Amino acid sequence: MDSAVLGGAEESSLESEESVKRSEESRMRSPGPMASWESELTSIQHSLKFVLKLKDEFVCPICRGVVLNPQQNSCGHIYCFHCLQGLLERASPSSPVCPVDGSVITPAEVFQDNCCKREISGLEVFCTNSPACTSVVTLHHLQEHLRSCQYEQLQCTNPGCQVVLQRRHWQEHLTHTCPRRMEPCPQCQQPLPLGVIQDHVQSLCPDVEVDCPNSCPQKVPRHQLAEHRRSCPELQINCSYKKFGCSVQDKRGKMKLHEDAAVGHHMLLVLRSNTNLEQQVEVLQEEVLQRQQEVQTDGLLLAGVQRKIQPLLQQSSEHEYAISAAQRTLSRQEDVLSTVQLDVQQLSRRLGPGLSELEHLRKSLDAVMQEVSAAEALREHLGTLEENLKRHSGLLDLHAVQLSQNKQHLQELEATSYDGKLIWKIQEFRKKREAEVKGQPPCLSSVPFHTGRCGYKMAIKAYLNGDGEGRGTHLSLYVVLMPGDFDPLLPWPFKQTVSLSVLDQSGAGNHRSLSFKPDPTSKSFQQPSTESVSNIAVGFSCFLPLNKLETPHNAVYVRDDTLFVKAKVDTAGLDQL
Repeated sequence: MDSAVLGGAEESSLESEESVKRSEESRMRSPGPMASWESELTSIQHSLKFVLKLKDEFVCPICRGVVLNPQQNSCGHIYCFHCLQGLLERASPSSPVCPVDGSVITPAEVFQDNCCKREISGLEVFCTNSPACTSVVTLHHLQEHLRSCQYEQLQCTNPGCQVVLQRRHWQEHLTHTCPRRMEPCPQCQQPLPLGVIQDHVQSLCPDVEVDCPNSCPQKVPRHQLAEHRRSCPELQINCSYKKFGCSVQDKRGKMKLHEDAAVGHHMLLVLRSNTNLEQQVEVLQEEVLQRQQEVQTDGLLLAGVQRKIQPLLQQSSEHEYAISAAQRTLSRQEDVLSTVQLDVQQLSRRLGPGLSELEHLRKSLDAVMQEVSAAEALREHLGTLEENLKRHSGLLDLHAVQLSQNKQHLQELEATSYDGKLIWKIQEFRKKREAEVKGQPPCLSSVPFHTGRCGYKMAIKAYLNGDGEGRGTHLSLYVVLMPGDFDPLLPWPFKQTVSLSVLDQSGAGNHRSLSFKPDPTSKSFQQPSTESVSNIAVGFSCFLPLNKLETPHNAVYVRDDTLFVKAKVDTAGLDQL
């Protein structure tokens, strides 16, 4: 695309103090966290003892402690990062002031004083456990020293112990003198708190030998009690002849004596049981003979029934063929037809009720054939409905396309301007810019606008990620002439001055504008051909740097992800038709 940049005047204005304060203060409140050694010293910064007297400039005027992560204001005083951050939060929305000289603290002028930070980190301090500990270390290495200092106070880590003692005594207490320390159970060696070992041994330890609950003189490990029960001589058990009628119960150790002494009684019980069994066997044999006679009679009846139903079996074969055809036609009847086939196959093995079941089967087949016919008719009807649905869907698609075109045309008519001015609202700015970075769409075009009811027809084109020389770095804006209904009546080439602007949404009116006067020799300003969509666009490939577009110092160009672009044509000297 031809991106000739023509001369123009750039509008400028003074910074809006309120917008600057808002943006810079938010920047001041979201720096990275301070270094870990400084954050660890925050809780003890007021109790530190320095070898040499601390200089006044190293004392925070807010908390009166040594400055941690120093931040310097324009007045030259330094503060702790967390102190200054708290001061800004408490002073919002008014401007905070320096507690030393009362000068206003402007977040934009505050910076981290790394030189001062290096000097403070190298200051020598006494260990916080002095005078017991005589070590002298630099402030930067104080926390590192405290992590190994033998006089540092530590709390016992055994569960439930609240004792605090020096590191040099800590290990001895932890493993030997702490009443809450872990010790192994003397029986099972399981590690347990010292205070619960006795209860564990008395009631839970599986390896402790305990008395048998059945008053047996033998001691057994607690986890073997269930196994011991199966052989304990003091356990009450039933006589092994209980199933024959003996009701004696006694200890296992004495049950052997009972069984030896009562052999005769037990034999009588066994004989009595055998006699009852023999009687039951005789009754069963009689029932078997009776059943055999019934089976022979049933066999004769079955042979007669088989001769009678032979013609019916031939008919059932024909019905099986009809059922198979119905299965191929309508798959949803598979379960019903399978049941019918099974009934037909079992018909030869059934006795008296066979004839009535065959008649029932014939009725079932007739019902199945009727359902098949109804299903085929329903399928034909569904085919007709599908054709009608396709035809109506096509008509609906045509109507939807026409409605969309009419809606777009109506929107263009509502937004069309006839006074040579257009304010173009570009929403979803970041999403559309990211799409341009990925290569789609290449650019954005506004709705057309006119210099009059019968004037020139024009549009704005924008490249949110830049075009030509400004690709990836600037916002590019162009104006393009389009074929209009009244072009034959208008003077050519187009000679009116065009101004393009990006509007400030903060209310301060700090708009960014550039304008150009057309080159009469350029094809871009000749009468557009009726066969073409538009002439070649003309404007500014480097209209505004992207970093100033999204984060300006004195204006707000992008708010709520929306950008406003304005085009204005100077209609002075242009006769209206």
